[in-house]
Amino acid sequence: MRKIRLFLTGNCYHVTMRCNNREFKLVRLECREVLLYALNQCKEKYAFKLYGICIMSNHVHYLISPEIADELPKIMHWLNWYTAMCFNRMLNRTGHFWEQRYHSVGFPSSDYRRVLNTLRYIHANPKAAGMQRGFFFDFSNYGSYERLTLDGITEWHPAFMALAAGLELCALAYRRFCERYKPAEKKEKKNRWGSKLLKKIVGRGKPRKVSPGQKSLWEEWDAPVEEIKKVAEKFVNANQFPPRPT
Repeated sequence: MRKIRLFLTGNCYHVTMRCNNREFKLVRLECREVLLYALNQCKEKYAFKLYGICIMSNHVHYLISPEIADELPKIMHWLNWYTAMCFNRMLNRTGHFWEQRYHSVGFPSSDYRRVLNTLRYIHANPKAAGMQRGFFFDFSNYGSYERLTLDGITEWHPAFMALAAGLELCALAYRRFCERYKPAEKKEKKNRWGSKLLKKIVGRGKPRKVSPGQKSLWEEWDAPVEEIKKVAEKFVNANQFPPRPT
């Protein structure tokens, strides 16, 4: 039986959403751009604040605070429905794109210690996965916290702005806080009884088709490409390292 979710006013929620079967479907640039665009569209439909985000290869982390507590399911339902529809069309696939249920952990937004620890955990994901040496990542909003840039989608949490007397000192304090982070070592996954047999069976199967490589996913889809690119470019420019010269 699924655990009943409780939604309380004034709470933040650390939401994690994974691709179905944990497949690496978010590696394509276009998919990440569409996800950012979808978030921007979702914010026009529902009232919520997005304090943290990190788009990984097969999952996404959010730190989100809905203005109306019990609207979190509506927000996630719309966001997952919209992106799944787009991705399936872009990737010429059918079926579930996301896992059926998102994972969420709620806690009071006034619990600044927990907020900062959760933000740091979200922003440390690319580094912990060996994708980056530092915390800067084009598709997380760490850069907006350290460089005090505005990415058009996220905003600073009050816990961040309470770190010091001025914003520049807050950014410095958060950077040092992140640099002290040491991710817990992940336990080595044990093979299940059928994994070795399955590997042999797959190995004897038909050769897989060659990937289309760098072929654009926009070519056969009537997407609002210019709008998508505009939203994504603003977000990436605010968070990438080194920053793009102005």
